[in-house]
Amino acid sequence: MAHLVAAALRDFSQRYLQAYQQRHNHLPSSDELSHMPSPCIEQQSNNSVYWQPVEREHSADLQAVEQGIELSLHGDIAPFYGSQYSGDLPATWRGHSLTLLQVWSDDDYLRLQENILGHLVMQRRLKQKPTIFIATTDDEMAVVSICNLTGNVIRETLGTEQREVLCADVADFLNQLQPAV
Repeated sequence: MAHLVAAALRDFSQRYLQAYQQRHNHLPSSDELSHMPSPCIEQQSNNSVYWQPVEREHSADLQAVEQGIELSLHGDIAPFYGSQYSGDLPATWRGHSLTLLQVWSDDDYLRLQENILGHLVMQRRLKQKPTIFIATTDDEMAVVSICNLTGNVIRETLGTEQREVLCADVADFLNQLQPAV
């Protein structure tokens, strides 16, 4: 299933890139990422960078997280975060806005692992089932996550037991996303 996630992410990234270029006549740009090196950067201009998703030569894993919390992560999680470098990707799923979190660089990947580990430690303290966040929403307390036990994509309210299943798996979720440019 892992290769399906990487393929679905690559497909969505290309749909996002095409939609962005059609609307703005240039690659996605960012002021916030302008001082952070990345394989995604195609051009720099003043305080902005123009970027595009770049497939990783070798997929990254999340073994450090697994070892740090002594938990095996669902097989869809590593390909989601480890198959490409990209800026975050705004999207909609069935009319609901979200921002798909992505890895900008190897340094960003280290920060992501620390954040995932912190999230899992907090869930363990609260005796909640483990999830790994993959997107933010307009509600700062709600995130889109992968349920580590089932692989379902869920919308969860942080710090609570509130969870709603959105899709049976990550590949299907990614295939249903629409770029928000």
